[in-house]
Amino acid sequence: MQSFALLNRLDTAPGHSDNPMKEDVDFAVIGGGSGGIAAARRAAQYGARTVLIEGGRLGGTCVNVGCVPKKVMWNASCLAEMLDDAPGYGFSVDQSRFDWPSLKSARDAYILRLNGIYQRNLDQAGVETIAGWGRFEGPHDLRVKDRKIHAKHVLIATGGIPTIPTIPGAELGISSDGFFALETKPARVVIVGAGYIATEFAGVMNALGSEVTLILRKDTVLRAFDHTLSEVVMSEMHTSGIRILPQTEIDQIISGDDARLRIECTGESLDAIDCLIWAIGRESNVTGLGLAEAGITTDDDGFIPTDPFQNTTTENVYAVGDVTGRQALTPVAIAAGRRLADRLFDNQPNARLAYDNIPSVIFSHPPIGTVGLTEHEAISTFGKPNIKIYQNRFTDMYHAMTSRKPPTIVKLVTTGSDEKIIGCHVVGHGADEIIQGFAVAVNMGATKADFDNTVAIHPTAGEELVTLR
Repeated sequence: MQSFALLNRLDTAPGHSDNPMKEDVDFAVIGGGSGGIAAARRAAQYGARTVLIEGGRLGGTCVNVGCVPKKVMWNASCLAEMLDDAPGYGFSVDQSRFDWPSLKSARDAYILRLNGIYQRNLDQAGVETIAGWGRFEGPHDLRVKDRKIHAKHVLIATGGIPTIPTIPGAELGISSDGFFALETKPARVVIVGAGYIATEFAGVMNALGSEVTLILRKDTVLRAFDHTLSEVVMSEMHTSGIRILPQTEIDQIISGDDARLRIECTGESLDAIDCLIWAIGRESNVTGLGLAEAGITTDDDGFIPTDPFQNTTTENVYAVGDVTGRQALTPVAIAAGRRLADRLFDNQPNARLAYDNIPSVIFSHPPIGTVGLTEHEAISTFGKPNIKIYQNRFTDMYHAMTSRKPPTIVKLVTTGSDEKIIGCHVVGHGADEIIQGFAVAVNMGATKADFDNTVAIHPTAGEELVTLR
C-alpha cells in the first residue's frame, strides 16, 4: 500500500511552473502530522502568517497508520479477551462471528472523520494548508508544485517511516503501515521485531484469533523497558499461545503458488504463512526533502539532530517529532511543536520541551505504563547502594472471576535519603490508564512518603502504588 507517512518529494504535476512568484510567510511547516499541526495552529493563533505543507492525509503516522487505528484494534482484541472471560461473570457469549472487514470499515471511517477535523481546526486557526510535497531550494526557500515560499522560520515535521530489511523476498512482507490495509484477518502471521510495535501487533492478532509467531533477533521483547515489565509481557505471550523464536535471523522469504509464504530462518523454515509483518524499527522520513540545499545535516542514522530548543544546524530551521529520532511519541511531538511556537511567536524565549520523565504506554497484553528511569538505568546513574526498589505482584480483582490469571506488577524506583521516586512502572490490567496521574507526581518530584501519605482508592490496582512496603 501507499504509506500515509509523510514522504517528501518534488511534485512534478502537469502545469508545473519553473519560475513562480515567491511568497513570504512567517512560518512554514513541512509535514501535517501531530507535531507539525500543533506548531502551525499555535503559531497562527499568535498572529504569524503560517502555511502547512502536506501531500498526504492530515494527522501523519499517529492518526492514519499508528496509535489511533492501533488503539482501535487493541480495543477489539481486549473485547475478544473479555468475551472469553464472560463465563466467569455468569454470561454465555459466542464470539465465533468476529467480522474483520466490518471493523476495518468502521475504523477507516473514523480515521477519515479525524482527517476532516484536523483540516477544520487548521482553517479555524488561520493556517493555510498547501497540498503537495515540499522541498528546500535554500535555507528558507521552499518549493511546492508551482509555488515558491520564502519563510522567516521553517519547521521540519515529516515524521518517520517503517524500516524494511534488505534480504531476499523482504518485499513480500508488509510494514506496520501495511497492517492497517489488511482487508481480512490472516490465519497465520509472522511478526519480526522486539519493540513495542511488534509486541502490540502480536498481542492484537493473537487475541483476535490468528496463529502468531514472533521472531526476535535477540532474547526478549521490549529491551528498552524495565526488565520486570518485559519479563511479564514475554511470559504472558507464551501463556497465550504466541510462538516466540529468539535469536533468529531470516535468510529469505519465498512466495508459493498459493501466494502463501515460506520463511527460511536460522534453524528452521516456516511454511504456509499468510502474512509477514516487519516491525524492526523506523527511520527518518527525509528522502527528497532537499536537506543539503538548506545546509541541514543528519546523524549517522539519518535523523535530524536538534539542540534543546529544536534548532537544527541551519539558523531559523527547526525539527520536531519522529524525524529527530528523540522520543518517537505523538504527545512529545505535539508538546515540542507548541513550545517552539511559544518561543518564536509569543516572546517566550525559554520555552522548550524537557525530555525527562516522559510517560509512555505499551498496548501489549497485558498493557504497560511507565515513567522515569528503569531499575537498571537508576543503578547506572546513582549507584546500587543509593537505589531502593518497592514492588508488589498480585492478581487484579477483575481476574478473580476469570480463568485467565495474568499478573499485575507495580514497581517504584527511588533514590536518596528522602526516597525520591525516579521511576514508576506498572504492568497489568488498567496500567495504561493508571500511569498518567502518577506521571504527574513523578514530574513534581514526589517521594515515597508522598505516596504513603495519599489515601488509597479501594478496590483498584492503582492503590497498590500508594500502599507499597
